[in-house]
Amino acid sequence: MALIVQKYGGSSVADADSIKRVARRIIETKNAGNDVAVVVSAMGDTTDDLIDQALSIDSDPPAREMDMLMTAGERISMSLLAMAIHAAGSHAYSFTGSQAGFMTDAQFGAAHIRAVNPDRVRRALDLGSVAIVAGFQGRNERGDATTLGRGGSDTSAVALAVALGADICEIYTDVDGIFTADPRIVPTARRIPSIGYDEILEMSSCGSKVLALRCVEYAQRFKMPLHVRSSFSHRSGTLVVPDGVDPNTLPNI
Repeated sequence: MALIVQKYGGSSVADADSIKRVARRIIETKNAGNDVAVVVSAMGDTTDDLIDQALSIDSDPPAREMDMLMTAGERISMSLLAMAIHAAGSHAYSFTGSQAGFMTDAQFGAAHIRAVNPDRVRRALDLGSVAIVAGFQGRNERGDATTLGRGGSDTSAVALAVALGADICEIYTDVDGIFTADPRIVPTARRIPSIGYDEILEMSSCGSKVLALRCVEYAQRFKMPLHVRSSFSHRSGTLVVPDGVDPNTLPNI
């Protein structure tokens, strides 16, 4: 049995049908004998829509209030996903970033994670439930809601995986892993079965949008294996592994 953290991006939870599909995938992973914690992004274009609404009211909104607003999208995703898992006959608890123990600095809009104390997440897992955490967010030492900036849910997932001592962190996107080029633009692009941190860091710094740069840096620092794969298929994806680790020894659901 493995402890797996799964992260689902906005395209994976874009609507009710997508959320139900993700719920089935989570339950499949759980039924295979694994403990599962999940980090979710906001649905589809929710974050952009919230920003547009804020700017329609105040062209220069206070940073604190923007972060309070921005955390709403992931809260919607986490609660709907928990409901979908319940409707499918299993059980889940949802947690905001603050409830999941994400402590950050005070830089609104681009906060850095200072510590993760996932006691409530552990208790949910110990009860045999799926733990669902809102990505992209935490709280500072004053108790204010903070957000981690673009790609922050990836970083949330890796940080949670490290804090829980997970065996692997799966990053679900709308493509089947990491490719030699964007397969939506270059049809002849090839999937890379496994890759090291340095290579993926170079790709991220050069503009690749598969993984957020901070996410990969965090994974490398704590030697957390990543599995980048599509939530729309069961293909094997791409493993991002520490030096000296055999990809074949990692959980492969």
